[in-house]
Amino acid sequence: MQVTEISSEGLRREFSVVVPKDDIDRRMNSRLAEVGATANVPGFRPGKVPLPVMKQRYGSAVRGEILEQTIQETIQRALDEKKLRPAMEPKIDLVTFEDGVDLEYKLTVEVVPEIAPIDFSSMELEKLTVEIPDEDVEQSIERLAEQQKTFTVEDARAAAVGDQVVMNFVGKIDGETFDGGSADGMELELGSGRFIPGFEDQLVGAKAGEQKEVNVTFPSDYQAENLRSKVAVFNVQINEVRTSTAVIIDDDFAITMGADNIEALKATVREQMGNEYLQLSRGRLKRVLLDQLADKADFDVPPGMLDDEFASIWKQFEEAKEKDQLDDDDKGKSDEELRERYREIAVRRIRLGLMLSEIGRTNDLTVNQDDINRAIAEQAQRFPGQEAMVMKYYQENPQAMQELQAPILEEKIIDYILELATVTERMVSTEELLADPEESSKADPGGKAKKSKKAKKARKAKKKAAKDKGK
Repeated sequence: MQVTEISSEGLRREFSVVVPKDDIDRRMNSRLAEVGATANVPGFRPGKVPLPVMKQRYGSAVRGEILEQTIQETIQRALDEKKLRPAMEPKIDLVTFEDGVDLEYKLTVEVVPEIAPIDFSSMELEKLTVEIPDEDVEQSIERLAEQQKTFTVEDARAAAVGDQVVMNFVGKIDGETFDGGSADGMELELGSGRFIPGFEDQLVGAKAGEQKEVNVTFPSDYQAENLRSKVAVFNVQINEVRTSTAVIIDDDFAITMGADNIEALKATVREQMGNEYLQLSRGRLKRVLLDQLADKADFDVPPGMLDDEFASIWKQFEEAKEKDQLDDDDKGKSDEELRERYREIAVRRIRLGLMLSEIGRTNDLTVNQDDINRAIAEQAQRFPGQEAMVMKYYQENPQAMQELQAPILEEKIIDYILELATVTERMVSTEELLADPEESSKADPGGKAKKSKKAKKARKAKKKAAKDKGK
């Protein structure tokens, strides 16, 4: 096999690959012999069919098979010979593949750029922590109790805010009914805000058996575009008025929620809230980490990867535009401005992806079967009562199982960086943790930051190893 570089521009390489005809003939004859061992050809016993006859009957089919097999094998050999790491699937252009001549094709490949090592110990990051106030736990339990409250029919009662009405209604716009504008036996708690503004207010004071005419205007940003800003009239029949009975928050309530007593329920709720806040905190920490990595990235990206990533982003943008769901930042901007912005986003995504991949590769970070099993178990826990079905789904769908690996590996890489970086912790309020990061960055830092002991120990343990690996 002969591999000749014919073009080198940026990260794109083009090669002429020539496979001698003798090699192709050897592959053809070997494969034809395998086929001939079981082929039923009139006048010949299996395994005794002459090669010329086999070529005449099966040559075309076998040549296609040999072509695909040879190209796949020689592509990898060519990449290994030239010590290239492709960034994406190479492109093949067939030049010649005929009887009696060499196989020749053009191989076009975009390679992974050189990525400079990063000293992770020089990175400084801040982790937000929250001490959950007792009142937050109590409010969460109150919301649980609110969801468990019951309603009782009360005859002759005038509906008030907090009551539940059972109703039939028919809505019309310009005298015509519309999809989704009618229902029978609908239950609605007044004051819940489930219906469009003004609807629930006009039912306050209504009694069972009464007919009410409700006049409303659909919001300008209503989900159904055909109803936006439209004036509608609803004819409402009140069937029942029900009053609510509050749930008493005590040990009995806790037992209905699966806890031994109210203190155990509080502990469970606090733990759940703590886990949610931990995830939020990690998400913000990860965002800052990725921002710092992006700032350190100063390398070209493979043009084919950029084109594919931009096309994916732009498709999402056009779908959002068609549904009138554009972000406020995108409204009023020209396509040229938006294309430039989204191309920058595509570059950032690719650079981060390549950097994380390189960090994982050079530090031998991989996903093992135990990692995958844990991820599948976590997915199964999200569907109580259907765990077996979830497990079976992943066992029978290799592609779905493969899709689990990328986020697992990414989290492993993030953990590796965090163990080497300087991570400080800062106590904040739940409001600051839940606030938009850009807004919270303007707030008074407050609190006393402290070095993460885990990060400090990890740096001492891993710093030398990381440097030995080029980090």
